[in-house]
Amino acid sequence: MEIDLKGKIAVVSGASGELGRVMASTLASCGADIALLYLRNAEKANELAAKIKTGGRRVLPVQVDLKDEASVLAMKDSVVKGLGEPDIVVNAAVSQYKWVAILEQNIDDFQDQFETCVRQNVLMAKAFLPAMIAKGRGRFIGINSERSYLCTANSGAYASAKRGMDGLYRVLANEVGPSGVTVNQVAPGWTISDKDRANHTEIAPEYSAKIPLARRGTDQEIANAVAFLASDLASFITGVTIPVCGGAVMV
Repeated sequence: MEIDLKGKIAVVSGASGELGRVMASTLASCGADIALLYLRNAEKANELAAKIKTGGRRVLPVQVDLKDEASVLAMKDSVVKGLGEPDIVVNAAVSQYKWVAILEQNIDDFQDQFETCVRQNVLMAKAFLPAMIAKGRGRFIGINSERSYLCTANSGAYASAKRGMDGLYRVLANEVGPSGVTVNQVAPGWTISDKDRANHTEIAPEYSAKIPLARRGTDQEIANAVAFLASDLASFITGVTIPVCGGAVMV
């Protein structure tokens, strides 16, 4: 068996980020045409687009503020006009903030994380799921986190928002399942990315000692799980979260 996404159109949010870039390039390597959504880093998005084009895939970088409904709708129109109605949506964008104890956390950080983990997923669902439902097929995939299970100290805003995202995806899976659309999540652990490789920070003994597989995972391993869920191999899987974290979370 192989993961074959030829003839499919995928939208990847956060595509200029560390994990998003690898997810997008992996889906493209499986044959999908790709819409690369980014907020600020046009340089990285265009660099990735050029790389994907060399592999013979169609690609469209689109700037969008995923917290803004009008911006999301304009992005959707650009994607449909430039590539067609998507078959696969991967929601990987996330907002960054300083992690501290809940009693010390700025209340605005909770709102920020709610908007990036819940609101923007609702807007993406409203933008792209109706066409998938009409076609009777589609893949809607969210990137959650091991933190939504572990709930470690100082992760309050992030963990609570990711838990809200988990509830949203489970409800969506029930609502759109009868149409043939699947809704799933991937929950990475602390993942090695290009930034780690550049800074030589791949090894983290204290963290790895807590992991049954005794190491950190890689961005490619996360992307592999996303590609599987995007494919026909996962046609009878919906409403699940797959932890890709070496056993730190077992469900």
